[in-house]
Amino acid sequence: MLNPGIKGSASVAVTAANTAAAMGSGELNVFATPALAALVEKACWQSVAPALEAGSGTVGTKLELEHTAPTPVGMTVTCHSELVAVEGRKLTFKVTLADEKGPVGGGTHERFIIFEEKFAAKAEAKTVSYTHLRAHETEL
Repeated sequence: MLNPGIKGSASVAVTAANTAAAMGSGELNVFATPALAALVEKACWQSVAPALEAGSGTVGTKLELEHTAPTPVGMTVTCHSELVAVEGRKLTFKVTLADEKGPVGGGTHERFIIFEEKFAAKAEAKTVSYTHLRAHETEL
């Protein structure tokens, strides 16, 4: 059973691979905002995963994020998450992010509980219809 108050955390070292320059979100060699977003998702999903029924998972659906300070290569960024609301299958998290020198961001993140097999089938159906559409276009 999921109840508000579940906390989690995840950390990542800032390397050349997750800088803004490498990820295409800017030209600087500092921790990229897309990498910050991925860290938020990781902290949140991992925090609730043990409490989910077998065959269930969560997917991110909304992210409101502030990236307020740069983090250079060589430092580590940590995200702390807290589940603050459970509304049916919708989970809302509050997140804070910091490196060794202090805060670098924060925000809220929403995830939905999904049934993995049903979700995968829905995604697969898109692939099949897209492939069929592309094949039909080449016939024209």
